[in-house]
Amino acid sequence: ANIARTPVRARRSHPPTMFTAVAAQRAVSAAAAASASASASSPRASSSLRASAAHGKRAPNTTSSSGGSSRLWSRSVVGPSSISTSPQQQQQQRRGFRHSSVVAAASENEIMEQLMAMMTGKKGKGAVDAASALPGRPQAMRVTNKHAVTGNPIQAPFPDYIESCVFATGCFWGTEKMFWRVPGVYSTSVGYVGGFTPNPTYEEVCSGQSGHTEACQVAWDPKVISFTDLLAMHWTSHDPTQGNRQGNDTGTQYRSGVYCNTPEQYDMVLKSKEAYQAALGAAGRPNPITTEITPPTGNITYFFAEDYHQQYLAKPGSRPYCSAQPTGVPVPEAFLTANAAKLSANYWTKYGPRPGCTIQTANDQISMAEALKA
Repeated sequence: ANIARTPVRARRSHPPTMFTAVAAQRAVSAAAAASASASASSPRASSSLRASAAHGKRAPNTTSSSGGSSRLWSRSVVGPSSISTSPQQQQQQRRGFRHSSVVAAASENEIMEQLMAMMTGKKGKGAVDAASALPGRPQAMRVTNKHAVTGNPIQAPFPDYIESCVFATGCFWGTEKMFWRVPGVYSTSVGYVGGFTPNPTYEEVCSGQSGHTEACQVAWDPKVISFTDLLAMHWTSHDPTQGNRQGNDTGTQYRSGVYCNTPEQYDMVLKSKEAYQAALGAAGRPNPITTEITPPTGNITYFFAEDYHQQYLAKPGSRPYCSAQPTGVPVPEAFLTANAAKLSANYWTKYGPRPGCTIQTANDQISMAEALKA
């Protein structure tokens, strides 16, 4: 099937969290009616677009709108180039639709459930579960086991002194770059976590039918940098209150998350969430944090993404796209100090994420000597 994504715009006077069931039903009807004129408002709206960009190919033209924060996405199985008046061609299109091997067509009820899940930031009934997820495959993704910036391995086993954790902040290109720049980080990689399909492909994750979110595995030397410092990067490099979206990127694959390897990590994430929630509230941002925080006993299996995604923004010809929405609210200095952070508040002022984007920085890792001068 020719699968595209069609933007369905909510009324601009109503933010997604205030969208009513009636309006959602109208959006479903609009999604079905718009299937003949699919277009993309985000550079990452289709998997083929970003894949071609990663390979250095010129991406097709896209359209955009200032209403991106209230835009919802639904699946459309017939694009403009697929429309035909020939009965024989229409029959072939219907046959192709029925035999799609990636994503089955959703009923109107299923689409509305997915829309409501996006609007409320909750997985809800419309989210994929283990029974309905794509089958996947036993073969692991083959990746280059050398970090393009640090030069260290990106695959375990790591040296005994190295610790690791998986973070999700939306688009994993920007997530990875922000973490590899932190002094003391041994290596980073991008992949998929929190889902059910074994060894999923990028297209499968983008379909929403694997259950994963895009994520970054971070390995670091705890003698140089602390987990508290990495949590400061996590909270400030995106808006953790946006549910199943980040900026223009919408879907469960863009949800915020932290997937812990130890009970100590899990406890610290919960403490930091409480501190950052209070900081957001004090800054006039009362929306609740929706970050998925998973203990080591939960669903934390991490699958590597395709090799062209690894350290993508550090590679020649890369397309500098990022839809992260940093709030500009820092993690409270009192929390950092009380929990053995090694980086100062001045470091975050100088090197931390800026509101609106996370990637307009150099690719090089910041040395601890530079960090201490901040």
